[in-house]
Amino acid sequence: MHARRLLIGVVPLVLVATACGGEDASTSTSDSGKKLDKVTLTLNWYPYGEHAPFYYGKQQKIFEKHGIDLDIRAGQGSQKTVQATAAGQSDFGWADTPALLAGVDQGVKVKSLGVFLQTTPASVQSFDTKGIEGPGDLEGRKIAGTAGDALSKTFPIFLKKNGIGESDVTVQNTDPAGKIAAVISGKTDGLLGYASDQGPTMQDKAKKPVSYLRFSEHGLNFYSNGLLAGQKILASKPAVAERMAKAVSEAWAAAAKAPEPAVAAMEGASEQLPPKTVLFEQFATTLTLLHTAATEGKAPGVNTEADWQQTIDVFAEAGMVTKPKPVGEYWDTKTALKG
Repeated sequence: MHARRLLIGVVPLVLVATACGGEDASTSTSDSGKKLDKVTLTLNWYPYGEHAPFYYGKQQKIFEKHGIDLDIRAGQGSQKTVQATAAGQSDFGWADTPALLAGVDQGVKVKSLGVFLQTTPASVQSFDTKGIEGPGDLEGRKIAGTAGDALSKTFPIFLKKNGIGESDVTVQNTDPAGKIAAVISGKTDGLLGYASDQGPTMQDKAKKPVSYLRFSEHGLNFYSNGLLAGQKILASKPAVAERMAKAVSEAWAAAAKAPEPAVAAMEGASEQLPPKTVLFEQFATTLTLLHTAATEGKAPGVNTEADWQQTIDVFAEAGMVTKPKPVGEYWDTKTALKG
């Protein structure tokens, strides 16, 4: 699994086949006779452990409770999800905040309804035997990364914050699909990835324990995945967007209390679904990312302006946002979850 790919250049929109989009959203009727708004949600990638709350929420009729008939669709990278959502090809999207920031910077009409993974899963991942336990252990190492993505763009900031020169670490430009293979084969000492994604897969494939050097534990944090909507649906159906945000938050809270049933609800979600052990490990790690110090104890998806500003500042420094805008240009506070 290689989720949340973010390349900086604008790419052609992926045509996502949908039964509805934006103000053309149709309706359906539940078994109890309740009228539901049919909406589509395009994920950042093919289903993996992080997505369990959506499937669990659907199984437990949480979305139905909020008047939502949810159709979950696989994505092909956060950037494409951002663009497809902005174009109305999907009613809502689940994507990485850096992709949203870069999209808005380029004039894409989309806003966040709330970031759920508020502690970045960005990390250097390696086998325990490599002994990479702290930032200083990276000196002289070769790490697999993908040129232009959010990880490679923020890695120099991570190194700088920990007193390490960029020239002290070699980043081997590697296709996203080849990073795990590069580590397993020994071509690199580790990879730049997300703790809730590649690591559990790599550990399962190699049958060797994996260590994580998390950016967030060494001075660098920023927002990751969250719920977003195009400005078309925000303008024409704000009540649907508000109900969707509340339903997603409730689904995440419910899944956090029942991780095993939540992961089990993903059965049949995709032909590319990872093994259950990997799914569970991915979701367990995801649950450690839901809050910052400012939102601890609040419902999933409740954000603060200060945390948003910190994220904007990080990606402005990384060069991924060339014209930083006020927080309200990225985060729709009208429909956002209230703490």
